[in-house]
Amino acid sequence: MKYMLIWRATDEAFEQMGDVDFDEMLATVGRFNEELIKAGVLVAAEGLADASEGVVVDHSSETPIVTDGPYGETKELFAGFYILRLDSIEEAVEWAKRTPLTGPGFKTEIRRVTTIDEFPQDNEWVQKELAWRKATNQL
Repeated sequence: MKYMLIWRATDEAFEQMGDVDFDEMLATVGRFNEELIKAGVLVAAEGLADASEGVVVDHSSETPIVTDGPYGETKELFAGFYILRLDSIEEAVEWAKRTPLTGPGFKTEIRRVTTIDEFPQDNEWVQKELAWRKATNQL
């Protein structure tokens, strides 16, 4: 199974990160990444750019509305994510407890990543995606 660990932080927590030495932060996260790699569980990991560089496409109305970041009324923003191949959510929790992004205002959300085999295999669109995955060596 795959699990996504999503780093989330409040605006205040993001501000505090500005006080941390960038090289020190890279080393701390790098050591955590190295643990994941050595354990053979890392599938993907990426940090996200500042929310001020993003946009939101709101589909609440007939015509989607695009709003530049930073987003209004945010309490928490995603800072980055990991996708890990693990046997259980309990194992995901144990990795999340070890994440280097800690302190007031920081959280790690854990979500199981669904797989293509969980969808009806006789569905036309599932079959097309399976064909694409085979053609691109993603199965």
